[in-house]
Amino acid sequence: MTEVLRCAALATIFPICTSTGLAQAPARSSGNQGTTSMDQIDLGNGLPGHLLFAPPEQPGERNSFIHDSRYGAQLRSFYFNQDKYDNSRSEAWALGGSIALQSGYLAERLRFGAVGYTSQGLRAPKDRDGTLLLKPGQESYTVLGQVYGEFRFADALYGAFGRKEYSLPFLNGNDSRMSPNTFEGLSLYGKSGAMGGELRYGGGYISKIKPRNADDFVWMSKEAGADVKRGVYAGGANYANRDFSIGATFYRSPDIIQIIYSESKAFVPLGKAGELRLAAQFSDQRSTGDNRLTGKKFSARQWGVKGDLDLGAPMFTLGYTTTASGADMRNPWSAYPGYTDAQVKQFNRARENAVLARVEYDFASLGAQGLTAYALYIRGSGVKAPSFNENEMDLNLQWAPPDGALRGASVRLRYANVKQRGAGDPHINDFRIILNYDFQ
Repeated sequence: MTEVLRCAALATIFPICTSTGLAQAPARSSGNQGTTSMDQIDLGNGLPGHLLFAPPEQPGERNSFIHDSRYGAQLRSFYFNQDKYDNSRSEAWALGGSIALQSGYLAERLRFGAVGYTSQGLRAPKDRDGTLLLKPGQESYTVLGQVYGEFRFADALYGAFGRKEYSLPFLNGNDSRMSPNTFEGLSLYGKSGAMGGELRYGGGYISKIKPRNADDFVWMSKEAGADVKRGVYAGGANYANRDFSIGATFYRSPDIIQIIYSESKAFVPLGKAGELRLAAQFSDQRSTGDNRLTGKKFSARQWGVKGDLDLGAPMFTLGYTTTASGADMRNPWSAYPGYTDAQVKQFNRARENAVLARVEYDFASLGAQGLTAYALYIRGSGVKAPSFNENEMDLNLQWAPPDGALRGASVRLRYANVKQRGAGDPHINDFRIILNYDFQ
């Protein structure tokens, strides 16, 4: 689990950690915390960071099932404070983390894993619920969120069963609170070399989800908002090389919703100056079968473009999304992958257009290793009454020492201000402090 979290923190424009290793050193990401882009798709589980047993003294005594077993642990503390348009407030401070175990392969084919999570309220006023750090009612929880088996068919082809974490657009951990979403189902995934790059693919049937602040698994249809028992058929593939990537995913929950998502990226080296990264995305959502989600047919679409100009220490980002007039876009199971998804708002309502400007700075060149900061501003327009247009400004400061006594620790401060243009111009203020320690 710690390896998954480490990769999630680094995950960006290029292929990331899979069950078979790290594909390539990642570039910086301008995506929001918890989101998954197409070139980050991963249906495998990353290896925990430490061997569970010492290697045997004699090579002939080595048993891969035992001596390749690994463990990992993370300590996390999170403070969340948000005041809303109606002057109500959500606030909590929680302490918790995770412990992960994964066996080696039995007969070189089958291994098992498990991850437990906990979130304990340190400050949790009952009248300030809604932070998603704790269960509804500000209740603490402890849950065995992952219990899975993975079968290796070939060097780069795997199958999994049980409860585990997946990383796909619209179906991912969304690890932006105390613990991630995890899922119950069956999956098949792999990768292969193709045309000088890498093709990664996977799919399966996902029946249930454990939401981030829950200790029970519920049907995917119920989490989407329908009181029936339906799972989700999901699949996707992404091809990437150094200069280009393209991919698509498909999700279908019978009688609930169908989602198609596609994304492409191009990378333009600028010599020693840095790199220009261009991206485009398209999402299509519509009702299926008996329309059990809303009781009637609906369809929604969103397009988006984004450019990152990475100049080493500074990185500048411009983005734009536009949503069709049919219906609001939905994120029924996980983080929303839109380029203008921000700390509080997603800017994906019907007819909504959004423009993003973002600047990030890495202070390593000034001697402050592991210290980064960014600011972004999004302006939305085009929504119709009775809704109102909104602006959001986010500020983020993060320190994650790459070495030394504090290696494995990270501190992140996040602040967002959302302004509604209309009805008296009310504001939302959202403040978060996140402390992580991955045991090295």
